[in-house]
Amino acid sequence: MKEPLPERFDDLGLIEPIARAVREEGYERPTPIQARAIPHLLQGRDLLGLAQTGTGKTAAFALPILQRLVTPTPPALRGPRPIRVLILTPTRELASQIADSFDTYGKHLHVRTVVIFGGVGMEPQKQALRAGMDVLVATPGRLLDLAGQGFLHLPHLEVFVLDEADRMLDMGFIHDVRRVIRLLPDKKQSLFFSATMPPEAQALADQLLKDPVRVAVAPVSSTAEKVDQELAYVDKADKRALLLELLRDVGMRKVLVFSRTKHGANKVADHLDEHGVGAAAIHGNKSQSARERALADFKAGKIRVLVATDIAARGIDIDEITHVVNFDLPEVPEQYVHRIGRTARAGASGYAVSFCEADERELLQAIEKLIRMQIPVLEGHPFEDRAPQPLRPGERVAMSPQAQMQARRDERRRAEQANRDRRGGGHARRDEPRRDEPRHADPRHGEPRRDPAAVTRPAPVAGAPRPAPAARPGDAPRPDGAGGAGRRRRRRR
Repeated sequence: MKEPLPERFDDLGLIEPIARAVREEGYERPTPIQARAIPHLLQGRDLLGLAQTGTGKTAAFALPILQRLVTPTPPALRGPRPIRVLILTPTRELASQIADSFDTYGKHLHVRTVVIFGGVGMEPQKQALRAGMDVLVATPGRLLDLAGQGFLHLPHLEVFVLDEADRMLDMGFIHDVRRVIRLLPDKKQSLFFSATMPPEAQALADQLLKDPVRVAVAPVSSTAEKVDQELAYVDKADKRALLLELLRDVGMRKVLVFSRTKHGANKVADHLDEHGVGAAAIHGNKSQSARERALADFKAGKIRVLVATDIAARGIDIDEITHVVNFDLPEVPEQYVHRIGRTARAGASGYAVSFCEADERELLQAIEKLIRMQIPVLEGHPFEDRAPQPLRPGERVAMSPQAQMQARRDERRRAEQANRDRRGGGHARRDEPRRDEPRHADPRHGEPRRDPAAVTRPAPVAGAPRPAPAARPGDAPRPDGAGGAGRRRRRRR
């Protein structure tokens, strides 16, 4: 019989300074992954955590790590604080948010947390490493750069956390992650968190973890229970106008819009700004300062809309997002689950609406197959009359312009072939010789056709002079013996 899960944070065995910080944030009941993971982590066990975005994963490892750090540093290690915890994350935004969580939950403790990522100056980060810290949150690339320059020392590391492991692999960081793992001491507590578990992630977990506890919460095919989902069929040219129409609802206070491309995100944000809706775009091409400013403005309510690409889908940690809009459907169905998981966090309810144009209807089918439900259709919006219709069973998606051009060319070829067949001159007639047989006439035009094998040429006579080439108009008569070689020599001169 399974033991009942703790229902309140007070039942988890957290020390008073940490429990007080949790209460001050307004949290009373732990999420399932927190209730299942924290007791094992307090005992020092390695852990494999499978949880999608928005399940409270960060607090699930931050709270027990902070409690472990209350143990004072051994006297022999007095001086600059050694790095006792290393947390590796795929993106700069996620690294900053994890560091903020440690500062929030550890505000009544004397714990120093430093965050390191690329895209900013390296000198302040070098100074921070010289000064020492308890917790280091980093992205792989910049961490390895600093390690290569001799600024990273991890002999006293106690806990290593690999967060968003599947995302790390998707972004091509697998080799960097393995290089970081080789820098770690053998004796440590290791935590591995991932939303999905592809074979590469499982192999990495097997390499890192020792006798781990496995905690799985909400498989990737399930969406957050409190998210109301709707689907709007809309022509591609009407998407931005429909978004503006939806934003007339004052209840859409804090809206996260997902675009498939960086350029598309910029266009949507600019369009909203031009029409009086405060918006900003966040994606990989933005500078770090621009991304941080956009996130800060969004959190503070200075702008209503944040337009993001999928790189931010599992890196934005904001509890008050009221609506998620899929301006473009994701090409990977699992991303749909991660996107709409940005709303309905911390027990709140949320709303997600997805736009579907003609070329995206097969993407919609893949999403509905994954989540095992049909998304309710939003009817009666102003652009519904021009919207594409849903696919019927077995129907394929509307062809792209290139595919339509190719189909027209194929149709013309079939029509031409049919006309030739009606005239009795089609290529597929049974009484025609095969391609490997000689053909002496062209049946289409009734003209004699030479068979190259039947053309006879006089055999060359041994010792006979080769005939001179025919004279061209305008050539002067040449004396006997003046051949082409002499002409070529005169030309070179």
